[in-house]
This record gives sequence, structure tokens and C-alpha cells, in this order.
Amino acid sequence: MSALADRPPYYLGIDLGGTNVKSGVVDDDGQPRSSIRIKTHADRGPEAGIATLAEAGRLAVEASGLSWEDIAAVGLGSPGTMDIPAGMLLDPPNLPGWQNLPIRDLLAARLEKPTVLQNDANAAAYGEYWTGAGKGVTSLVLFTLGTGVGGGIVEQGRIIEGSHSHGGECGHLVIQMENGRQCGCGGYGHLEAYASATALVKRALEALELSDEPTVLRKHLAEGKLSARSINEASLAGDSLAALLMRETAHYLAVGAVCMMHTINPDIILFAGGMSNAGPEFMELIREGVKRMAFPLPASRTKIDYATLGEEAGYIGAAGCARMTFGPSKPPSK
Repeated sequence: MSALADRPPYYLGIDLGGTNVKSGVVDDDGQPRSSIRIKTHADRGPEAGIATLAEAGRLAVEASGLSWEDIAAVGLGSPGTMDIPAGMLLDPPNLPGWQNLPIRDLLAARLEKPTVLQNDANAAAYGEYWTGAGKGVTSLVLFTLGTGVGGGIVEQGRIIEGSHSHGGECGHLVIQMENGRQCGCGGYGHLEAYASATALVKRALEALELSDEPTVLRKHLAEGKLSARSINEASLAGDSLAALLMRETAHYLAVGAVCMMHTINPDIILFAGGMSNAGPEFMELIREGVKRMAFPLPASRTKIDYATLGEEAGYIGAAGCARMTFGPSKPPSK
């Protein structure tokens, strides 16, 4: 956006992932002035990791054309279990050796800026609420679809963190009580075990073992190209087994959405991440499932759609968390 159109103060958002760190400077209206990406190198350990986060922040400020003095505060979004009020990472599975790490205070000391820590999916949800597909709504639920299924809830401008920093874990809703599939967290019957990209591929492999039905998925498997994307593409091309797998995935996501509708009753439920590239047909399947299972009133009034900020949601939302904590005393006006 034009430097003449944005509005100070400015906030630095950092989105920590197991593979990449994304960072950007965001103005007081949630509009980004810069966006950069560098490798995390998580295997080098937490000390090197903090240095990488600080470097990502400095590169983003440099790319924004602003000075370091223009940055009011920093927001960090991170995966893994955490104690948000204490600023501690507890046991992040994709960050080996980063256990019980006071990441917020270590980064604040490096950057010499007030810093806030937030769960990465919560941050993405807040980004969509602040300036994305949820702009203008009162309440929002976000499902992030990828290797796993994450989630975030925003209600009246407030992120629902819960008493133990585990609020909004929508991917771990139990959708199968008996003989459930095992989730990556070790539990059974969780939504993530059915509807993540990883789960979709596992279900496809199981279906190929049990069925002699002609399908292009066998060719994809033989070529090492079987993935959530290839399954969706085969479905769109008319492959019957792939279409069945996608319908089942949409059903599972609709179950998750209905659980949240009957708990939170949000204005909007959004789906983000790699599987959100499945297209309008897939989204329509989710909506149809919601209409079948939800109470009639929320089924007719709750908007179900894809998120719009893509990979920018994390750092924009993290910057918004910094704004909430260190900037204006109330949530952004709607």
C-alpha cells in the first residue's frame, strides 16, 4: 500500500513456523507495509532460533522503509503448547529442543521492544477478524487446514485463549467416540485425524488397499505424487474414489463447524491453509453438511467461507495482538 495512505503507530508481526519465519510491519489499520520470509532452521536450537526471529523482524522493518524507532511493539505467533500469559513455549513438536523456553522475554530483550506471545492459529484468526474475511463481524471461528488442523476463536475483539492457553483448539474436537482414528497428538477420534491433509492421504491409502476400483490415485501413488492436492484435482476431474474422499473430508469439517456453531454461535466460520485451495465445490459440500446438521437458525445465518489473508494472516494477526496489548485500550472498531 502507499506510504501516504497508512496510519501510525506501526507494529511488527512475526509468525514462527517449523520451516519458515514470516514477518511484516503492519499499520494501525492492519495494513502491511512489508512482508518477508526466511528459513527457521529449528534444528539449530532455541538460541539460534531467537536470533533468526530477531533477524526476520529487522529485515521486515528495513523492507518497510521505516526506522526501528517507528515500531511501537512486537507480536509473535508460535505453534506448540504454551503458557501465553507467561510468554513460555512448553513443548512445541516442530521445534526440537525449544521446550520450556521463555521465548517472549528472550525476543523482547533482543529487539528491545515490548513483545507479546500468541498461539499461531489464534493470531491468524485475529488477522482475519481484524482485516481479512471477518472484518466487520462480531465473532469468528477459524480452522487452519494443513499437516494438522488448528483453530482460533475471536469474540467481541477478544481471542479466546482459555484458562490454560489451550482455547480454540478446534482441530482436537472429538468427532468419533468409538474406534476413532489416532490423531498426531496421540489422542483418538479428533477432527485432525480425519480432515487434515495428512489424514486425507492416509485415508486414500487405506481406500486403495481395500478397493479394486479403477482410479488415477494408484498412478499418483506409484509416482510418489499422492497428496491432498492431487486427490482434490482427481476429484475435480471426475475420479470417483477421489470424489468420495473429498466428500468425506467436507463432512468431517462440517461436523467440526457445527460443533463450534452450537458452542460459540459465531457470525462466520472460515477455513484457511493448504486445503483451502480445494475450490468452491469443496466449500459448497461443507455448507451443505452444515445445513443438514446444525440448528436451523445458525445454519441460515452463519457464513461459511474461505479465509482471505493466506500466509499473511499469521504475522498480521500477531501484529494485531501487539496492538491490543500495547496500543489502543479497546479492540479495533467495527
